[in-house]
Amino acid sequence: MASIDSAARGSQVLVERPGFSARHAKTLAGTRSALFSLLMAMATVFAVELIVRQSTSETIAYFIDPMRPAWTTIAAFFLVMLALDALFGREHKGALLVAPLAIVPAFICQQKQVFLSDPLYPTDFLFGRQIMELMPVLVKDRPWTAVGIVLGILATIVAIGLLLRYAWRNFPKLTRRERLARVAFALPLLVAFWNIMDYNHFSWIRDRLRVIPIMWDQTENYRHNGFVLAFAINLPMANVSAPAGYMADAIDRIPVKPLPAGTTHRGKPDVIVLMSESFWDPTRLPKVKLTPDPMPTIRELQGGNVFSPEFGGMTANVEFEALTGFSNAFLPYGSIPYQQYIRNPIPSLATFFRGEGYVSRAIHPFQGWFWNRTAVYKAFGFDTFRSEENMPPMQKRGIFASDESLTKEIIRQADTTDDPFFFFAVTLQGHGPYEANRYTKNTIKVEGDLPEADRQVLATYAQGIKEADDSLKMLMDWAKNRDRETIIVLFGDHLPPLNTVYTSTGYMKDVTAERKGPKDQMKAQHETPLVVWSNKTGARKDIGSISPAFLSYQILKQAGYEHPYYTGFLGKVHDHFRILDRYMLIRKNGKEVADWLRQPKIPPSLRDYRFLQHDMMFGKRYSTERFFKSHAELFSAGS
Repeated sequence: MASIDSAARGSQVLVERPGFSARHAKTLAGTRSALFSLLMAMATVFAVELIVRQSTSETIAYFIDPMRPAWTTIAAFFLVMLALDALFGREHKGALLVAPLAIVPAFICQQKQVFLSDPLYPTDFLFGRQIMELMPVLVKDRPWTAVGIVLGILATIVAIGLLLRYAWRNFPKLTRRERLARVAFALPLLVAFWNIMDYNHFSWIRDRLRVIPIMWDQTENYRHNGFVLAFAINLPMANVSAPAGYMADAIDRIPVKPLPAGTTHRGKPDVIVLMSESFWDPTRLPKVKLTPDPMPTIRELQGGNVFSPEFGGMTANVEFEALTGFSNAFLPYGSIPYQQYIRNPIPSLATFFRGEGYVSRAIHPFQGWFWNRTAVYKAFGFDTFRSEENMPPMQKRGIFASDESLTKEIIRQADTTDDPFFFFAVTLQGHGPYEANRYTKNTIKVEGDLPEADRQVLATYAQGIKEADDSLKMLMDWAKNRDRETIIVLFGDHLPPLNTVYTSTGYMKDVTAERKGPKDQMKAQHETPLVVWSNKTGARKDIGSISPAFLSYQILKQAGYEHPYYTGFLGKVHDHFRILDRYMLIRKNGKEVADWLRQPKIPPSLRDYRFLQHDMMFGKRYSTERFFKSHAELFSAGS
């Protein structure tokens, strides 16, 4: 009887508290839902890292290493999923949106690392149009891969659409109270997390979460922090902070080299600068022999090398240094000045030559939007930009305009220009990939133990080098018959993307160059030929290996000009340093200084160099009148 009475009393309690079981069930359901969202966050992060790293063991190591922020990343994904669930009013719908939005960029990152050695940066999405424009080239080189990608994208879109439709019809609806609870929990934490991600400021909380911005080495940055957090850390890169000590007084203290009284020039020589796409000396490759020499003219005239800050691509960054005399070393790693920073007039060789009464013209046989060149060249002070849109049709090599055709166009424009001129031309023929049948006949024989696919790539590339060399000879032969002094400068923007040719020959251990390493290794992987020649005085043979930022100094010295910045200040820096890279300085005596930007103090000349660059690109332009007077006069006149 006692047990029956007890049971009856228990039943009475349940009857009196009818909502107890329902609340208990809802709590359990909410917990299960949260755990499932957490599981989806873990799966998404694991998939992203596996795609980017292409290694199961490295992905697992990222998760089990307590010094790396894998679980911080998972927590961030979990919070985003909860917030999206609240927004759409359905459980787990956020996961269906977050997962593909994370996995697609991860796949793009992995492909970029294959071709350019760098991970995906936020600014890469600024030039998605360039990628689409080059898509026919990539499709031609790897057609079945392209077909697979297209089918995969279509299948993914259809699958996501079907899943979202299924989720809307079948996933449990969230009550108003549940949605508010998710927002109240997730949103403040996400805002707080975002506020600590600016790498320009130290954060004790970020440090405890094991998120360590390693901006000087982006490969390590992505390896340590994982793709998503490293990508997020790079988002503020467009916000360039002023270097410590930058102010008007600091600029005023930089000495200006006085110009000689009555400076004279040799009749204002014409200047043609050719930045040759992917031009490099393929005879540097070991274990292979190229017959005949594909670059006899350039080999005879070569006076040095350009140490490119890039490899296999990012032409615009090399061009930026060559035209402005500024350095990428002072800018956030992964940034592209042409895309991010050139919004206002910037001093350049074009503004200098225009100030001297020259016609200043940029020439490139591709579309003007590529690398934002139309806007950038205007900001640099060029009179005109002759691009594919406003030049006569050109003979092609594959799908690219030939160097020979571009050279003939340069000669035609020069012959119709009466005033002294400065032409800056960027070639296109040397652009990769180097498909087997680009040329009707390859005249360079490739000998050596190479896989057939690599032999075809190298043969195509070498034929392009031969035609670039022939085109330079054509231009020089024309210049030799001119009365006015004509200076011709040619340099390569970066090493070509020859992929497995490098590993097959043993030239590099990977298909892409290292970003940091010993001096000899870096020079082997980043040096391109440099020719500085005059039809009156011949070739300069004593230049050595220099950064592109010092090209303007070499060009003006060759032309007989003095300038407060380009020959004065840059000349002073050049007296001490030859190569200025993010990870390495090379002094005039050839000694290297590794990781110089991480030192407590940098040499005074480089400190001032950084001040001047920041001042003209991002600052108050205190230095305009003293260092860039022709630029100030040009743009104050509304040109």
